[in-house]
Amino acid sequence: MNTFLRMLRFVRPLHHYIPEYVIYALIGIIFGLINFTMLIPLLQVLFDPPEQATVAAIPEFSFTIRYFIDLFTFYFQKFATENGKSYALAFVCIVIASSTLIANVGRYMSVRVMVRLRMNILERIRNRLYERITSQSMSFFNQRRKGDLLSVMTNDVSEVEYTIANSIQVLLRDPFIIIFTFFALFYISVKLTLFTLVFFPISGFLVAYISKQLRKKGYYSQEMLGRLLNISEESLGGIRIIKAFTAESYMQRKFGEVTRAFTKLSKAIYNQREMASPVSEALGVILVVVLVMVGGYMIFEGDQELTAEQFITYLGLYFTILQPAKNISNAFTSMQRGIVAGERIFGLLDEPNVIEDKPDAQKITSFDSHIAYDHLSFKYEQQYVLKDINLRIEKGTMVALVGKSGAGKSTMADLLPRFYDAAGGSLRIDGRDVRDLQLKDLRQLMGIVSQEAILFNDTVFNNIAFGQPDVDKAKVMEAAKIANAHEFIDQLENGYETYIGDRGSKLSGGQRQRLTIARAIYKNPPILILDEATSALDTESEKLVQEALDKLMQNRTTIVIAHRLSTIQHAHDIIVMDKGEIVERGKHDALLAANGIYKKLVEMQEFK
Repeated sequence: MNTFLRMLRFVRPLHHYIPEYVIYALIGIIFGLINFTMLIPLLQVLFDPPEQATVAAIPEFSFTIRYFIDLFTFYFQKFATENGKSYALAFVCIVIASSTLIANVGRYMSVRVMVRLRMNILERIRNRLYERITSQSMSFFNQRRKGDLLSVMTNDVSEVEYTIANSIQVLLRDPFIIIFTFFALFYISVKLTLFTLVFFPISGFLVAYISKQLRKKGYYSQEMLGRLLNISEESLGGIRIIKAFTAESYMQRKFGEVTRAFTKLSKAIYNQREMASPVSEALGVILVVVLVMVGGYMIFEGDQELTAEQFITYLGLYFTILQPAKNISNAFTSMQRGIVAGERIFGLLDEPNVIEDKPDAQKITSFDSHIAYDHLSFKYEQQYVLKDINLRIEKGTMVALVGKSGAGKSTMADLLPRFYDAAGGSLRIDGRDVRDLQLKDLRQLMGIVSQEAILFNDTVFNNIAFGQPDVDKAKVMEAAKIANAHEFIDQLENGYETYIGDRGSKLSGGQRQRLTIARAIYKNPPILILDEATSALDTESEKLVQEALDKLMQNRTTIVIAHRLSTIQHAHDIIVMDKGEIVERGKHDALLAANGIYKKLVEMQEFK
């Protein structure tokens, strides 16, 4: 219940929806009941028209049910006695038609309110989730499967939207239908209505039991759907490798096992969920059969409380209770699936963000002096990957980080824009700890070009100007020229307005990498991080990209990770790392002369 109440917060402010919906729903309910109550005078005029009026004059106005009944009875009997039963029948039909029209207008307007509510819920939950996920630290994504996140953002959000809207619609409409209908039933016959009340506790107990079982299975169903999405996403992203290793059968079996388990669980859930409706309906029909017997007995015995017309109307009214009762039972069973989805959504929303601005975080608008790693250590879970790092990088210099794979080079770079926080020691820019600075300002000082050219399914222009306010088209083109990208962009179908496909799939590897360099040039950051930006390129592409990188690095503070030897040997300082520690440092010639790890890396052709 706590989860459901939290989900209702997405509907706020409730006064924008609830009063309006209740008013329209009540209009539909009240005028719908009037239609059924018209059965009594309709049957009277058809089969047993009254011979004398029971309401001799127009009743004195009062806002009561008795006033409206007497008013209708007066005109009905007036038409019947003065003009004949045809006019009385026409009067009843006009009342029925008018009530039907008003009731349906009320129902339609209530549906419009629900549509507005549903769309606003979807928008709010999706925006909240996206904001929360995109603001999380990198460690958050390392610990979760992408498929699970996609499942929450799509299936779970839709499930919650349906649950909230359906529950509000049912719980604010159908109980009123039952209450108003029971009021009419009591008005017709107190004895029969008291007898029927035994039915509802039995039905409620059965529905509650089914709901409890559904909630348990619903959690596993949503979790398994996340696994399905995860395998699908991995397969689409790695289809080249799957085919290269002839692993189609392996992946198909893996996917088939998960779908089989998901199908088996889904069958159990749907079978159990659908049980609530027929159980309620069966109990209702059994009760109606008993009502016919009891009511018929009362009429046969000449009970003055119930006439034949009233009894037929009573049965018609009672049948209108069955569907709302069934809707309520379905809503409670369906709610369990929505609550499970809500728990998964709140699991993401409540996940603490370990990388956040401090309340008193300082602004930083420029880089003026140096970067300092001061006795810095870092670990993933329990294993240290950086140990007691001490390094000072002066403004305007180029520092190269080299070492074998897993030495900690990329982690060193990732700590600078605070993708992660150090486990020990500190990392300072101009003497200020990066943890004391505003994240947005800190990252605005940096440009990153990584090994994987990460682009978005948008135009070339928007990819180069990505995330930057007040875009200048001339500067975008200038950045592309510096990055050796303008020429190929100009040859594209729509130039800078060409859509490049998912992750830039319409471009070659070298073209994608040059676009990421153009993006970094346009941002014009004082600090540049190059993480193996040419390692995945062919010789011709590498040459063009390297020329672009050389232009990009001019007059900037640059941290370079394992690039070509021709670039590294001109670095102001080469930092050799091994097992998370700095083991050598110096310039290219001095490190070669030292005959240490750096020389071995060169001889082993770790550098091109």
